[in-house]
Amino acid sequence: MEEPGTPLVAMTGVSKAYGGTLACDHVGFTVRRGEVHALLGENGAGKSTLVRILSGDVTGYHGTVEVDGQTVTFGSPLDARRRGIAMIPQELDLVPGLSVAANIFLGREPHTKAGTADRKRMHRETRELLARIGIALDPKRPVGELRTGEQQLVAIAKALALDARVLVMDEPTSALTGTEAERLAEVIGELRDAGAGIVYISHRLGEIGRIADRATVLRNGRVTGEFAARDLSAEQVTEAMLGRPVQALFRVRHTGSTGELLRLENFALRPRRYRPGRREPAGITLTVRRGEIVGLGGLLGSGRTELLETLFGAGTPGRWQGRMWLDGREVRPRSPRHAVRLGLALVPEDRRIAGLALDHSVRANTVLSVVDRLATAGFLRRRRENATAGEVLGELGVSGALADPAGTLSGGNQQKVVLARALLTEPDLLLLDEPTRGVDVGAKAEIYRLLADAAARGIGVLLASSEPAELVGVCDRVVVLRDGRSERELDTHDAGEAELLAAAMGEIR
Repeated sequence: MEEPGTPLVAMTGVSKAYGGTLACDHVGFTVRRGEVHALLGENGAGKSTLVRILSGDVTGYHGTVEVDGQTVTFGSPLDARRRGIAMIPQELDLVPGLSVAANIFLGREPHTKAGTADRKRMHRETRELLARIGIALDPKRPVGELRTGEQQLVAIAKALALDARVLVMDEPTSALTGTEAERLAEVIGELRDAGAGIVYISHRLGEIGRIADRATVLRNGRVTGEFAARDLSAEQVTEAMLGRPVQALFRVRHTGSTGELLRLENFALRPRRYRPGRREPAGITLTVRRGEIVGLGGLLGSGRTELLETLFGAGTPGRWQGRMWLDGREVRPRSPRHAVRLGLALVPEDRRIAGLALDHSVRANTVLSVVDRLATAGFLRRRRENATAGEVLGELGVSGALADPAGTLSGGNQQKVVLARALLTEPDLLLLDEPTRGVDVGAKAEIYRLLADAAARGIGVLLASSEPAELVGVCDRVVVLRDGRSERELDTHDAGEAELLAAAMGEIR
């Protein structure tokens, strides 16, 4: 029996370069038995490279990795799993066309005596795993039908099924509601008590003190500090991550909102068919004024994403009912192209799937929404492309060459590219679905500044977020959705996170 605190993994002098960029520079990192070790840093600081080396997904590095005191060299994630190391990646590795159960047991399917996959056992154990993290899903349901937060929970269940001794969690709560994140914290505590070592990456700094025992901070590929997590303040983490103090993360309040821009009355969406756990807009009433940031709160499945997608014309026009006015004129967006002409722009929930063409250049992704404006006689001029993309990306502080594939950018810079493309359409109403999901504190501050600037220019903003602190800190008002309906409206000058969470759960305060 191993003694408590025994190192399960020790990484020494680990360095990895991509071209001329040093992603990790002589990093030392250990994971002990029965501890949660947080790994913190901005996007691009080297966190993902380090844990991908540990999980066998990245090879060709310098330095040593020891497991149980023995030096190992992993050639693949399978090698790492055989030594008891499993990873829940930030960008989920699920197969959309397969069922929940098939994804969880992919490559490890139990078999009957006849040699066929034992689906009854798979479905039973899938239900047990999902119940362990507090969610009920049909094991037969295709993963592609699930919302991003539900897919995140399936990925967590898949990792738990491996009974790993070292579990790497990269942004596991980025798409979860507060209640689901709390349940995950309980599961992590159970794993720690059972002797597992947890590597925990998160940009939600408030989680670190509650969940982690130690925290290591990376900046520009190097370790800048190791702290006892329970004594660590958000200010200390931020300064270690950025190399400078952040005086104010959220925007300065303003009172510049003017006339009504958007009005919805009894907005509802007729379902195609019943889907357990999925809630679509049904009886939503709200307004957004020019120069105002209005939040959409609610638990997972409350209807926030479906509402924004329908407003942007991404759903089936004939399915929604109710009335919608934009700048005093009753409208009914028929498609995203029509919505853009009406003055709407959408930043979708999943930037890698719905927001970017990852293999195409940063330049092409940025100007995609205004190609017709930049073309002359049907030809797109590269000089005009470069000038337009360079100007807007420079204003947003995006680093990286315009010709580089968008997939090579950090998460924060990818999100800024999506925002830049939306802003280039010069919208009257900006729709945002989880705009800071999976981005670091520095990028969050930049995005909040961009939203404040947009509001100051008279743009109306409708922002859906699963982070109560973000809604309270950024928005003027928050409309809380529950079961596809507008449950309550809160003025953030008077109400805080507790009131918001209570409304989302149907409690009256």
